[in-house]
Amino acid sequence: MAARGESTKRFGEKRQAIVHAASVLINAVGVQATTLSDVAKAIGLNATSITYYFSRKDQLVVAVYEETLDRMERMASEALAEPTPAKRLHKYVALHVELRARVRRGESGLLTALSEVRTLTQERQKPLLERYSKVVETIRQFFGQADTSEKRALFSARAHILLEAMMWWPVWSLRYSTLDFPRVQERIVDILSFGIPARKGEWDPFTLHNRTWRTDNGGDTKQNEEFLRVATIMINERGYRGASVNRIAEALNVTKGSFYHHHEAKDDLVLACFQNSYDRLSATQMAGQNAQGDYWTRLASVLHELLDVQFFDQTPLLRTTALQALEQEHRMDVVTRSNRLARRFAGMLIDGIADGSVRAIDPLVASQIIMSTLNGAYEARRWAQRFDDGEMAICTYVSALSEGLLADV
Repeated sequence: MAARGESTKRFGEKRQAIVHAASVLINAVGVQATTLSDVAKAIGLNATSITYYFSRKDQLVVAVYEETLDRMERMASEALAEPTPAKRLHKYVALHVELRARVRRGESGLLTALSEVRTLTQERQKPLLERYSKVVETIRQFFGQADTSEKRALFSARAHILLEAMMWWPVWSLRYSTLDFPRVQERIVDILSFGIPARKGEWDPFTLHNRTWRTDNGGDTKQNEEFLRVATIMINERGYRGASVNRIAEALNVTKGSFYHHHEAKDDLVLACFQNSYDRLSATQMAGQNAQGDYWTRLASVLHELLDVQFFDQTPLLRTTALQALEQEHRMDVVTRSNRLARRFAGMLIDGIADGSVRAIDPLVASQIIMSTLNGAYEARRWAQRFDDGEMAICTYVSALSEGLLADV
């Protein structure tokens, strides 16, 4: 009996090591590029040994996602046990910061990006998505009882933005030493709790000029622009692997040959989608930066335009989750440009602090929260389209930045 127990323990430990190694690889290169052989090599096994624990790769991928959801559920439940919304928010951020510190120390316990769950079969993805919805529901409860439809919509947006901020944190945390984590944690909590403007709740955006970042519904659309539009939407919804060349070509009613006439490979199309999205984001930033008025109003106008694009434009911005599938060289180029755009937001925030329209916050931290809020807005598109008034959807969503997650709780 003791020998059987020891054998079961060894089996569990080895299985856990396999799941952890697969999690690291999926975060690094995406699901498609992760092979059983690579996982086996990472922990000193051969590929045949891996099949003793997981006979198919998709079984291992599901196990990775299940472990991440287990951890997300535990963290959300632990935070919810705190007595007030403020303490729940603080606890939840602290748990994520501490997790990243443990990972830096070489301990196990990653959160795997869930961007490619929808590339699994319907049978495998359904229970995973249901569990994710439960995590969102738990976080929604951080802010109190959603006893009206308006409160439910607001708390849903807050839960979504908080989750997005914490899932983006591992990316930009690399710019900080773990010695700085306690300070960064407090800055994250402060910005999420109370928002950005000096006058809490201020939101009076104006219309920016030369809106080249919007889709021209009345003009003739070039075929390459259509490729970018369809590919962006498909990658946002299905992930890199789910957005196959066949699906993109079928959606446009063209041949695969037509696709390869415009793009040598799918990676070229993904890079073009990133380039297009960042060009549009940059153009919006510059229009706001070159406008008149205090800097919070200029920034509010930029946020309004970009959220309108994410919620209602025919061509949204590409989510950063597509990064996983890109080769390291291309990924670094994309991340570098993303950081430049974040720094431009930081510059606007610094100017806003100087002119008194922005609170004395950490602009580098706030700029990353802005980036995650905009990036995650596409996932809230269905949420936004339930509103009778699109302006109310934008105002409700952006209230996380204009007045904070703890307003009126």
